[in-house]
Amino acid sequence: MSYAVVRTGRPPILEDYRQHLLFMTAKHDVSVLFVCLGNICRSPLGEGVLAHRLEQEGLSDRVRVDSAGTGAWHQGEPPDPRSTDVAMRHGITLGGRARLVRAEDFQEFDHIFAMDRANLRDLGYLESESDGGATLSLFRTFDPDPDGDLDVPDPYYGGPDGFDLMFEMVDRTCAAFVEHLVSELST
Repeated sequence: MSYAVVRTGRPPILEDYRQHLLFMTAKHDVSVLFVCLGNICRSPLGEGVLAHRLEQEGLSDRVRVDSAGTGAWHQGEPPDPRSTDVAMRHGITLGGRARLVRAEDFQEFDHIFAMDRANLRDLGYLESESDGGATLSLFRTFDPDPDGDLDVPDPYYGGPDGFDLMFEMVDRTCAAFVEHLVSELST
């Protein structure tokens, strides 16, 4: 999650959840959900980078951004330290806890971005159980330089170079998506 956590003496997971509820119930013009496998590497980075770029454009109060995973292995855990590190090197703070994507997310979000084709397939099954109207697509559909591949590779089992490459892809694609959002919000 990309919101700031206010320290109140509560356990961090409860404070993150309280902040998440406040954020989710606020009114926004557009909502975006990033989804990867475990919600600890790619999707929290997508959420953080997009939130950062929206803040720079003065649009953070108009766009709700969140992330989730298709698998529950890391549910309740913070983002992977390697994703947090690459984000911090670019002035972006990641926060929040991993959560599982739900059928209700298709009702609550306008755009749901899968980070790879396997995530897209899994989300397609979940979408069929939903009455929602979210637009489901591969995130890198907005990448101006996709090199013929629309997947954001999962860097989990690799080294630091994979996280740097992931950041470059996510940042470049978020920049292009923000341009799209500016157009969408001005109509």
